Amino acid sequence: MGILLETKQLVKEFGGLRALNTIDFQIHEGMIAGLIGPNGAGKTTLFNCLTGAYDSIEGGDVLFLKTSLKGLKSHAIAHLGISRTFQNIRLFNEMTAFENILVGHHCRMHAGIWGAITRVPSTMKEEKKAFSLAQELLEYVGLEDKGDSLAKNLPYGDQRRLEIARALATEPKLLLLDEPTAGMNPQETSELTNFIKRIRDDKNMTIMLIEHDMRVIMRISDRITVLDYGQKIAEGDPDEVRKNPRVIEAYLGRMAASIGRKQGHQESGEA
Repeated sequence: MGILLETKQLVKEFGGLRALNTIDFQIHEGMIAGLIGPNGAGKTTLFNCLTGAYDSIEGGDVLFLKTSLKGLKSHAIAHLGISRTFQNIRLFNEMTAFENILVGHHCRMHAGIWGAITRVPSTMKEEKKAFSLAQELLEYVGLEDKGDSLAKNLPYGDQRRLEIARALATEPKLLLLDEPTAGMNPQETSELTNFIKRIRDDKNMTIMLIEHDMRVIMRISDRITVLDYGQKIAEGDPDEVRKNPRVIEAYLGRMAASIGRKQGHQESGEA
């Protein structure tokens, strides 16, 4: 499989603080790539760099199908074929599920204001296709009977699925999922994990996900990249990453420090 996306010496800074430090990695077509690391490691910052959420990067480059994404706005990157979901769900709450998906497909539509007013045949044909796609995606994510429901009234798990459907409506080549199973119970997590694999297989989709649930990331990923303090500390298949001493140290060391702080607070309270 060819390289779909790669970063070259990517640097992102905030007020002199280096959140990403010369990151190099590649995503090959058809893979499910996992991105993990302790809190504050730079995972969502990396997603934001890939999707144009920031006005600039301080160094390096991001290439998608050999095209530089440097300086491109989010809508232009979406048009090229990268779509994402968010750690904190960002649906249009006052729109229906059906309308949310239509908004996602907007980047693929060509009719302008004049076409919308005059209702020329090409505009009508495009709208018919968009409506058909929205209904198809509702069914695909299991929300076929909830198209008329306002997004804000959907249960949490359904909102997650709707956000994925909206991302799929952009017809992406690369789908980025930011903690897709966050807040889910074990059964919901297992179902969504299987669904993500089905998206890859059904739609020949390349997927990259951030996930804190190690059982999910180890089960689903073909390759895993590990960040810590903005640096890539490990990369490989799940077995390689699981056994990597630097990964173990990054997670267990951070956990031990957290436990130590909690114990200190408890002792201070008792005193």
